[in-house]
Amino acid sequence: MESESESGAAADTPPLETLSFHGDEEIIEVVELDPGPPDPADDLAQEMEDVDFEEEEEEEEGNEEGWVLEPQEGVVGSMEGPDDSEVTFALHSASVFCVSLDPKTNTLAVTGGEDDKAFVWRLSDGELLFECAGHKDSVTCAGFSHDSTLVATGDMSGLLKVWQVDTKEEVWSFEAGDLEWMEWHPRAPVLLAGTADGNTWMWKVPNGDCKTFQGPSCPATCGRVLPDGKRAVVGYEDGTIRIWDLKQGNPIHVLKGTEGHQGPLTCVATNQDGSLVLTGSVDCQAKLVSATTGKVVGVFRPETVASQPSLGEGEESESNSVESLGFCSVMPLAAVGYLDGTLAIYDLSTQTLRHQCQHQSGIVQLLWEAGTAVVYTCSLDGIVRLWDARTGRLLTDYRGHTAEILDFALSKDASLVVTTSGDHKAKVFCVQRPDR
Repeated sequence: MESESESGAAADTPPLETLSFHGDEEIIEVVELDPGPPDPADDLAQEMEDVDFEEEEEEEEGNEEGWVLEPQEGVVGSMEGPDDSEVTFALHSASVFCVSLDPKTNTLAVTGGEDDKAFVWRLSDGELLFECAGHKDSVTCAGFSHDSTLVATGDMSGLLKVWQVDTKEEVWSFEAGDLEWMEWHPRAPVLLAGTADGNTWMWKVPNGDCKTFQGPSCPATCGRVLPDGKRAVVGYEDGTIRIWDLKQGNPIHVLKGTEGHQGPLTCVATNQDGSLVLTGSVDCQAKLVSATTGKVVGVFRPETVASQPSLGEGEESESNSVESLGFCSVMPLAAVGYLDGTLAIYDLSTQTLRHQCQHQSGIVQLLWEAGTAVVYTCSLDGIVRLWDARTGRLLTDYRGHTAEILDFALSKDASLVVTTSGDHKAKVFCVQRPDR
């Protein structure tokens, strides 16, 4: 991946190509530009072709401050104990649902929570930079643009807001339907979001030019822009999967019925070159899909994961689900995390189970460390764990939360993990070790 072009380019360096929206016609063109100053009228977005996108989640380092809370209802007592974190961010007054790190400097985090608040703060010491004010519902989505100049927050009611990071000023807002997910385009100041009415929205920020991709009349539950920046995969509550052409506005592939899932989708992921998509659902299946042909090329089922107690089909389906998944960047491996606490490592070349790693409680999210075969998990027991996917061995774990971890992010250099929790806190953990 050309990380220097992705994160190191100066903000005033014009792109070779721009993404242009044309009003109600909903047409996207690729326009060649001279290397001189960009024309403000045409500079609607960047590089929709030859985009090489690597998903990045980042963090920095810090010190510690304490914040003691009353025990949460239903929280296991064993969560009380040592605090391995370096920094605790304690300004939220309710559960903290989401966290994202800025991709350019690796020094800032944005968190959103049940208190209808979102904050941008410094990882090194937990210092508040500014509050993303004005939300009237739980903030469930937050993230920085590809160049770290903008930060977006979205609440459950569908109110999205964007701030310019250096000036701390709000530059755009929009009210969509009830929000399911939100993601920045990997190369452009373009924001995508999925809503409960089945639409996927795409806006140029801050001028607000808009385009919609109409799915089935059920929630668009998860989505991800593919690495080429020209397509996006979206999963829906009715089990269908659509791969959209962002320029033409039409679905390239639609997977439904036996090709799709038998329950709502919960998560999607793509490999580094965008050739494969992995989808997960409450039906406990993970499906491997060719992004080129739109065909299912592999299915990973829970009975392949472990010999679980015979509960009957409907029962097991209700008691378990795929919660998170992802591809290893250096080996043909994929990881699938289940609500029953199973982390399954699959060999993609043989489509067989390589390892299964058991947690004491449900997995909330997993992330692969870039450039290694180490996978990180966070779970409902409030612990972050690092696993060696080659051996299935637990490398280490990090504790400090007194309630479930709800989201986490990992820095590009894998030196820091930032977590958010039902204990009203966000924490920064230093995870870099000489032996890794």
